[in-house]
Amino acid sequence: MSADVRKAPVQEPPSPWGGLLMGIGLGGFVDGIVLHEIFQWHHMLTNHESDKTLSGLELNTVADGFFHVATWIFVVAGSVVMLRSWRQGRMSPNLPFHLGLLLGGWGLFNVVEGIVDHHVLKVHHVRDDLGGPLSWDLGFLAFGVLLMVVGWLLYRRGLARMQRRIAQR
Repeated sequence: MSADVRKAPVQEPPSPWGGLLMGIGLGGFVDGIVLHEIFQWHHMLTNHESDKTLSGLELNTVADGFFHVATWIFVVAGSVVMLRSWRQGRMSPNLPFHLGLLLGGWGLFNVVEGIVDHHVLKVHHVRDDLGGPLSWDLGFLAFGVLLMVVGWLLYRRGLARMQRRIAQR
């Protein structure tokens, strides 16, 4: 005979990894959907394979697709981490905590992608349609840093609220 034993709730904030991974993935989706597809400023491999020819555009479309698969995996991984945290009986995140992690993850995506793809590997720039001026790439990095700072501040505010709630119990 098996008894349904439920764990008592753990009075701990949720793991930050779920929101951070989701933020990285959602930041990648914003980049891919807005910059690659809507504005068509660049594609994943614009500097290595021109998007001016049909074969180049086909290759860039496939590369963009794999990029979107990777961003989707980050969102799914973040969702799994969050669900596991809740199943452990941890608190659900409040809005500043979760929003801060989403923004921080988005900013982290921008900074890493900007440094690796725009400056180190040079696979594309933010505005390849203008010849990839450095100012757009630097603006992309600055926006990423701003998202990380705002995200960190929101996350800390949300965490402090949860810790106060725990202390009051």
